[in-house]
Amino acid sequence: MMAQFQEVSNQSSLHPKPAGYVLAYGTAGFRANAKHLDHIMFRTGLVAALCSKKTEATVGVMVTASHNPEEDNGLKMIGPMGEMVAPTWEGYATLLANAEQEDLLTALKDILEKEAINMSQEASVFVGKDTRSSSASFSQAVMDGVSALGGRSKDYGLVTTPQLHYMVRCQNTQGQYGEATVEGYYKKLCQAFIHLTKNASNCTDDQKHLSVDGANGVGALKVREMESHLKKELHLSVFNDGTTGKLNHQCGADFLKVQQKPPTGIKMNPGDRCCSLDGDADRLVYYFTDSEGQFHLLDGDKIATLIIIFMKELLTQAGLNLNIAVVQTAYANGSSTRYLEDTVKITVKCTKTGVKHLHRAAQEFDIAVYFEANGHGTVLFSEAAEQKIQQLAENPSINDERKRAALLLQHTIDVINQTVGDGISDMLLIEAILAIKSMTIQQWDAIYSDLPNRQLKVKVSDRKIIVTTDAERRAVSPDGLQETIDSLVKKYKLARAFARPSGTENIVRIYAEAETQESADALAHEVALAVYNLAGGVGGEPKPLH
Repeated sequence: MMAQFQEVSNQSSLHPKPAGYVLAYGTAGFRANAKHLDHIMFRTGLVAALCSKKTEATVGVMVTASHNPEEDNGLKMIGPMGEMVAPTWEGYATLLANAEQEDLLTALKDILEKEAINMSQEASVFVGKDTRSSSASFSQAVMDGVSALGGRSKDYGLVTTPQLHYMVRCQNTQGQYGEATVEGYYKKLCQAFIHLTKNASNCTDDQKHLSVDGANGVGALKVREMESHLKKELHLSVFNDGTTGKLNHQCGADFLKVQQKPPTGIKMNPGDRCCSLDGDADRLVYYFTDSEGQFHLLDGDKIATLIIIFMKELLTQAGLNLNIAVVQTAYANGSSTRYLEDTVKITVKCTKTGVKHLHRAAQEFDIAVYFEANGHGTVLFSEAAEQKIQQLAENPSINDERKRAALLLQHTIDVINQTVGDGISDMLLIEAILAIKSMTIQQWDAIYSDLPNRQLKVKVSDRKIIVTTDAERRAVSPDGLQETIDSLVKKYKLARAFARPSGTENIVRIYAEAETQESADALAHEVALAVYNLAGGVGGEPKPLH
């Protein structure tokens, strides 16, 4: 034990912490300008080794800042089932990250004692990185932290965030979920996609073509690697592949969602089906321009709606009665919620913002589709649901329609990465659904029309003054704020609005939607002014997000 602590002390001096620098592990893990992060990478390696020893399982650390600019970086820890780590370990990561250099060993010992960790237990940590220039040295710093506590690292190099989540789950399920290699990931997903598209009738080459914006990130590399596994069942034109443009600069899923316009660097004709990944390929949005040049974005809400319609149809054909739902956040467009509840007749559950909240809520159902409006999401199947589907598919006495539906459900399960939102997996699922349903992107877009909306942000002196309830849709404090928002909403048709504090900075985020864009803009501004006046706004008038 003393020898290990001496090694931690020696290695830590090579990754010194700037005195007084503080950073919290938030919804997106650690994220900041890369120049501040070397000590955090090393120390998270220590935390990951301890987590592995405690859980007696492989865990993961992905070095990425997702859709942030190239000069930023960060990391996310991955739990034994490929999920995000438990909040306890997020707390320990923050504790070690912020301990001053001379207090690091004391903080480490505190974790050991609290968790009663057996230091003789082996530690295994999978490490991956995105394409940022800082990521190579940072992934090495993580591995230095793991080795300082006698753990073993497996370096997967350049991978998407969802691929590393997938590897961790494969490793800890002894291959039941799949093979813990990038090649195994491609094989499983692409074979399932090919099986699904065999059920599509007379797809033309045009219908099989998709333009992909890779955000100049790791997703572009991995889509290119995957192409040979698709056996020409899907033709991909990859743009923004990192050869010339900057990571996430005027491209990628986040840029499209915020700016509501096509990325630079992509060639599109009117009606072409296009999609964009983000920097680490865990988000996906679709889009097209019509003959008049109007841009149409199909975001996470539209994706969730398409998937749940497909799943419900298959379950009906299979004669399976399972508890299914869509999980959304308060940012989901009101039109999508109304359409799902009133037309599709599906349970819709709303949770707090943040993928970990959606994932947890989705686990309450047999089958649940969860997506944030930004395009991050996936589908979860309970073990019982998977067993029922498998039993039906293997039952020799059922009729052809039920068997076909059960087999389609099986292949759908295999094309989905259930560990986390996965832009590449989601892309294959959507392409399969559109092919099977002989549906164009225009027909998909026309399922419902989004209500116009606007997002604003207000700087405040202390974001904690805003306390919310009802999945962040209503403000409990300060006094009078919710009553003011309610009265403002009543002025407009089909309107709703909410104010919620940022998880990381002293700003309050405003969301408003209404029947017209003019009304949505006006409502957002009025709510922002109410927040400014009632919650200690600073720095002048509220500004639009974009």
